[in-house]
Amino acid sequence: MADLHIEGLAKAFAGNPVLDGIDLDVPSGSLVSILGASGSGKTTLLRLLCGFEHADAGTIRIGGRIVADRTLHLPPEQRHIGYVAQEGALFPHLSVADNIVFGLPRRLRHARHRVAELLDLVGLQPAFANRLPQELSGGEQQRVALARALAPEPRLVLLDEPFSALDAALRIETRQAVAAALATAGATALVVTHDQSEALSMGNQVAVLRHGRLVQVASPELLYRHPADAELAQFVGEAVLLPGVSAGETVTCSLGRLPLAAAMPEGPVEVLIRPEQIRLTPGPEEGASTAGGIRAQVIEVEFYGHDASVKLRVLGASQPLALLARVPGYMAPRQGEEVSLFVRGQVVAYARH
Repeated sequence: MADLHIEGLAKAFAGNPVLDGIDLDVPSGSLVSILGASGSGKTTLLRLLCGFEHADAGTIRIGGRIVADRTLHLPPEQRHIGYVAQEGALFPHLSVADNIVFGLPRRLRHARHRVAELLDLVGLQPAFANRLPQELSGGEQQRVALARALAPEPRLVLLDEPFSALDAALRIETRQAVAAALATAGATALVVTHDQSEALSMGNQVAVLRHGRLVQVASPELLYRHPADAELAQFVGEAVLLPGVSAGETVTCSLGRLPLAAAMPEGPVEVLIRPEQIRLTPGPEEGASTAGGIRAQVIEVEFYGHDASVKLRVLGASQPLALLARVPGYMAPRQGEEVSLFVRGQVVAYARH
């Protein structure tokens, strides 16, 4: 496998910019999630990497070799890239084994080169080799598609929304299997997705595309805990955003005086609190105002089993204030119940202008 280096990559269609100055480094053997909403440029980025589209500007290097720049455009077959489409795109008239070896030279196709090894790599039994794609579940088809992409030992593997057609339980199981297979193979890979939990759980790094620009590239934990701006905070998970005033290492808002994860200049800010940071205790606690507790009433509870999303209305606030908390399922309060809430941990703030 090889590293990927993208510098200044740009693409427009009919004069409308789709990608604008993309810079990204993917170390050899790592898996990077490309996260973005529909229309952010994710698919265009993959098409440029594969060679299906010509870049307007910028450079793409794979393993130190330039495959695209202002004067060069290597065709897809010379880039040694493995590609997994959204729904696998297996050939229905070919067996699993024949699908896996389809892109190999004729001699290796006849020998079913590495079929058993690749099936084992993606977590499938050897007996799957003679089955037809329509005899497989959606998750099994995606694993076969990955095995096919890995068969020619590509320098880079690209996966385009590979789990979007699967149901929730199968999606989790399949992405775990695919991530494990890529890690075992030592593959350098890019996974494109619009699913935040998918991006955070799979990637060593997550690169967020917004309106054709990369707004942040970071580890999953850093991206979630310290998003680059308030808009990104709302995109990557649920967020409570409140006006506040920074005092250096603390910030004061309607939920009290809270510690900041990073010091801010004094002045007006927007405070980011994740719903799981809001702890609820039953009933108004005596001395809550001095202990930092805030009285609130439960407006709505959405119960998911392992956890629950709780909509709250803060009582006694000078202006109407609604909040969202996330609590363990067994601690979910009842609708209409009065609770005290506390904010746990450090918060992030963004300057307001």
